Amino acid sequence: MRQPDPTPGLEPERGLVVAVLDQAVDADDELAEFEELARTAGVEPVARVVQHRPDPDPRSYVGKGKLEELKHEYGGTKAEVLLVDDELSPSQQRLLENTLQARVVDRTQLILDIFAQHAVSAEGKLQVELAQLEYNLPRMRGMWKHLERLGGGVGTRGPGESQLESDRRQARRRVTLLKERLEELSKQRDVRRKERRRTQTPTVALAGYTNVGKSTLLNALTNADVSVRNRLFETLDPTTRGFEHEGRKY
Repeated sequence: MRQPDPTPGLEPERGLVVAVLDQAVDADDELAEFEELARTAGVEPVARVVQHRPDPDPRSYVGKGKLEELKHEYGGTKAEVLLVDDELSPSQQRLLENTLQARVVDRTQLILDIFAQHAVSAEGKLQVELAQLEYNLPRMRGMWKHLERLGGGVGTRGPGESQLESDRRQARRRVTLLKERLEELSKQRDVRRKERRRTQTPTVALAGYTNVGKSTLLNALTNADVSVRNRLFETLDPTTRGFEHEGRKY
């Protein structure tokens, strides 16, 4: 399933935002960050459909009447993708895709897509790929139009297996490989951490929510050149730089 793909020089995709909110929740306040996430991913929200109810419908996310409104709104706004400010179950996502004949991207997918765009280090890219695979594995059935099965049991696990099962097997193998590589990188990081302790180099951590100025402060302290573009999750990978203060190295 294609994800939002911001490419320099191209117009952003048109997105219709949908959310189920409690009656007391203000939609403008609740959706402000989500719509900013959409823009970061290369999607411009052109309209929104909000349903106030205690909980999402377990089958279709929105209620039956609101689903018809959503279908009309999606076509009327000429949206190219439906953005859901929630994490959908695989069955909810499939129903929305089939009903609207639309690409449906929920909050988790949107954030993972941004992470995939902004990951720079080898470890960061592996972590994002692993997260995307684990998220998509239970949703693979909805990604295929040809779901004919040959029947279970002996003889169906070789070359004659369905494309869906073949891809699931391949994805699971990839998950195992990614976890092994990440474990190796974790061990390398532990070695570097022990070396810093051995040399008694103090470590200062900058922590805070996305887009609050951590990279700007890091650049000011260390003369680093970390990107400070005004976008959510612009800097995904942890960055380590050294600096001196009053003759002491950090």
